Amino acid sequence: MAFTSLSPHLSLLTPPPNSPHRHHHHHTSLPLPHSKPCNSTTQSLNHALLRLSVRRRDALLARAVHASLSKSRDHPGNSLILSYLKLGLLSDAHKVLTNMSLPNVVSYTALLSHYAKSGREGEAIELFLRMRRAAVEPNEYTFVAILTACVRLLDWQLGAQVQSLALKAGYCGFTYVSNSFMAMYVRRGHVDAAVRVFEEMLNRDLASWNTVIAGMVKDSRYDEGFELFREMQRIEGFRVDRFTLSTLLAAAANSLASLEGREIHGHALRVGFESDLSVNNALMEFYANCGAVENVVALFERMPEKDVISWTTMLTGYMDFAMVQSAVKLFNEMPEKNCISYNSLLAGLCRNGEGLQAVNLFLGMIERGMEISDFTLTSIVNACAMLADMKQASRFMGLMASAQKMFGQWSYEQNQSMVWTSMLCGYARNGQADEAVSLFCTTLAEGDVVMDEVALTAVLGICGTLGFHVMGKQLHCYVIKSGFLSDVGVENATFSMYSKCGNMEDAVRCFDLMRKRDVVSWNSLITAYLLHRQGDNALAVWSRMENVGIEPDSITLALVISAFRHTTSNLVDTCRSLFFSMKSLYGIEATSEHYASLVSVLGYWGCYDEAEELITNMPFKPDAYVWRALLDCCRLRSHARLGRVVAKQLLAIEPQDPSSYILLSNLYAASGRWHCSDRVRKEMKQKGLQKHPSRSWVIHQNKVHSFYARDKTHPETKDIYSGLDILVLQCLKTGYTPDTTFVLHEVEEHQKTDFLYYHSAKLALTYGILMTKPGRPVRVTKNILLCGDCHTFFKHASSVTGREICLRDSSGFHCFKNGKCSCGDYW
Repeated sequence: MAFTSLSPHLSLLTPPPNSPHRHHHHHTSLPLPHSKPCNSTTQSLNHALLRLSVRRRDALLARAVHASLSKSRDHPGNSLILSYLKLGLLSDAHKVLTNMSLPNVVSYTALLSHYAKSGREGEAIELFLRMRRAAVEPNEYTFVAILTACVRLLDWQLGAQVQSLALKAGYCGFTYVSNSFMAMYVRRGHVDAAVRVFEEMLNRDLASWNTVIAGMVKDSRYDEGFELFREMQRIEGFRVDRFTLSTLLAAAANSLASLEGREIHGHALRVGFESDLSVNNALMEFYANCGAVENVVALFERMPEKDVISWTTMLTGYMDFAMVQSAVKLFNEMPEKNCISYNSLLAGLCRNGEGLQAVNLFLGMIERGMEISDFTLTSIVNACAMLADMKQASRFMGLMASAQKMFGQWSYEQNQSMVWTSMLCGYARNGQADEAVSLFCTTLAEGDVVMDEVALTAVLGICGTLGFHVMGKQLHCYVIKSGFLSDVGVENATFSMYSKCGNMEDAVRCFDLMRKRDVVSWNSLITAYLLHRQGDNALAVWSRMENVGIEPDSITLALVISAFRHTTSNLVDTCRSLFFSMKSLYGIEATSEHYASLVSVLGYWGCYDEAEELITNMPFKPDAYVWRALLDCCRLRSHARLGRVVAKQLLAIEPQDPSSYILLSNLYAASGRWHCSDRVRKEMKQKGLQKHPSRSWVIHQNKVHSFYARDKTHPETKDIYSGLDILVLQCLKTGYTPDTTFVLHEVEEHQKTDFLYYHSAKLALTYGILMTKPGRPVRVTKNILLCGDCHTFFKHASSVTGREICLRDSSGFHCFKNGKCSCGDYW
C-alpha cells in the first residue's frame, strides 16, 4: 500500500463488533503473550540467552534461540521481537510477528514504534491498520507511536482520526499521549490547539512544557514562550533540561531579547548547565545576535567541549561583526572541517563583500572533491555577481552568463529554490532588472520553484529596486495568503518595497501592523523616510525607537545622523551632540560611515570649516567615502576652492574612479570655470575612464522599459522621439534653457544641446507620459544621480503637462509638481 493512499482506509480504525479482541487490553498494563505456560526452567534459559545476545550484540545467538523455538508453539514471541529490535533486525522482528498465532498489543506496538522512529513511517501506519483489522485494541504506547508516524508523514487526516480514537478509548489522560497530540499540532502550525491540550492536562512532564514552548518559539510568540519558562520556575522541584534552555535561547536570539537571554543564561548556570555543549552553542548564537563579539569569544574559549557547531557559530559570529580575518584564522585552526564549515566561511565572505576570496575558497572546495550543495551554489552565484566588473572573476566563470548556464543545468536535477533566489539577487545586483523579472515570472509560471521566506524577501527587494509597485503588491497578497507575515525578514522587505516604490502610506501601515520588529525593521523605516527626504519623520522614528527600548546598532546611528541633512530646520548642534556621544551612550565607535554622514550634514548646512576640521582630526585615515561626502556638498553649494582640495585627496585614493572626475568637472562648470572643467574632462579621457552608463526606466503593463542616452532600441522609438521633441519645444516656451555643462563630450555647442535633449531620463519620462492616462502621475527610476539639466527640464515638464512626476535616483525621491521639486533643488 502506497504511503499516500493510507488515509482512505481509515474505516479500519474501528474493529469488527464481534471480535474477541474488541475489549481486550483497554487499560495501560502491558499484557503477557497469549501462549500456554512452558517449562519455567527452559523459558528462563531462553530469556537469559536473548538478553545475552542483546548485551553482546550477537545476532547469530538471537537467531539460534529463535531457531530452537521455531518448532514449538510455546515460545516467547514478544521477547524475540524486542530482542531483534534492539539488535536492529527489523525484518526478523516482523517475521516473528507474522508467524505468531495470536500477537497482542505489545507485539504490534513494539514493532510499530521502531518503524515510526526509524524513518519507515508508512510501514508503521500499515502495521497499525493491520492491528486494527486483527481487532487488537491499541494502548497508550501505540497511540504515541502512530501519532509520531503521522507527524513525520504530515498525514494530518489520519492524525485527527487517531486522536478521536484515543479520546473514545480514554487515553487522553495519559501525559505522553497528550504530548504527542501537542507535537502534532505544533508541527502543523496550530499552536493555539496545542496550548488548549496543554491547559487541559492534569499532569504535565518536562516534555509537555518543552513542546508548548517550542511551539511558541516556532510561531514567533517569543514573549509567551518566556512567560511559560517563568511559570515553570514557579513549580517547586521542576527542572529544565538542555532542550528547554536551547529553545529559549534561540527565541531570545531571534527576537533580540537581550534581557530575557541573559536571564536564561543565569538560570542555566544556577542549575548546572555551564558545561553543556548544546546550551553553550545556543548561548553563542544568542550573544552573536544580541551581544558583542567579545561575549561570543569569551564563551567559546571557556567551553570545555566544542563540536563543529561551536566552531561554525564562532566563525559565523566573526563574520556577522565583519571580522573577516579573524574568521579566516579560526577556520584555519579548526581541528576538523566539513561541508558545513566551508559553506559557513563561503557565505560569510559573500556577506562581507569578499567576492574574490569566496571564489578562491570555492575553487579549493572543488579541488578537494567536497560536496557542492544548493547552499554552496547560492553563495558562489552571489560571489560572481559581486565580481561582475573584475577580471579575476573569469577564473571561475563568465559571471552571470555562466551562472545562468549552471542554473539551467541544475534546474532539473536539484532543488532549485536556493539557487533560483541567488540568481535573482545576482541579476538585481548587476542591474540586470529585465533578466531578474523574466526569471521570476518564467519560473513561477512553470511551477518549478516553491516560494519560501528567502525567495519572497529577494523578489520583494527586486521589486523595490525596480520600483515595480504592481508586482510588489501582488507579492504582498501572496505573503498574506501563504501565512508568511510572521516572518520578520519578509515583513521588512514588504514595507521597504512600498517605500522604494514611492508608497509611504502603505509602507508605514505595514510597519505599524508588524507583530514583531527587529533593529533591521526600525533601520528600514528610517531609511524609507530618508529616501523621501523626510528628515523630521526619520528623527521621530528614532525617538520612538528609543522610547520602546530598542538598542541601536552602528547602521542605525549612521542613518539618524544622515537624517539631520533633511530636516526643515538647522539641527546641526543636536546632530553633533549625538555623534560625539555614540560611544558613551550606545557603546558604538564611530566608523568611516558615521564620519561621512556628519560631514554631509555639516556641508549641507554650510559648516565647511567644521567639516574640514572634523576630517583633519579623525582618529584614522579618512577614506574615499568621507572625502566624497564633502565633495558632494561642495558641488551643491558651488564651493570651488574647497572642492579642488577635496578632489585631489579623493583622486589620490581612487585615481580610476570616473565619478570623482565628473563631480569635480561639474563643480568647476557650476562656478563658471569652464577651462578647468574642460581640463578635468580631458584628463579623464586620457586615462581611458568612462562615466557609468546612465539608465532610466518606466514600468508599464508589468514590463520594465529601459532607456539609455540617445537610445533607439525601444519598439516605440519613433513615437517617443517625436513626443520628446514636442515636449522640449513646450518647455523652451516656458523658460527652459538647456545647460550644456552637463555634457561630457567634446563636441560643438549645438551638438551638446542634442545630447542633452535625449538623456535617458527625458526618454523615459516621455514614454511614461505617452503610456499613462492624462492627469495620472508618471513614475521614473534612474540608476545614478539625476543631472541638473534633466532636473530643470522635469520641473518645466510638470508645468506644461499638468502631471505630477515622481522620479527616484541614487539620492532619493524627486516629486515634481507645478514647476517645483520636493528636493528644494538640493540633491
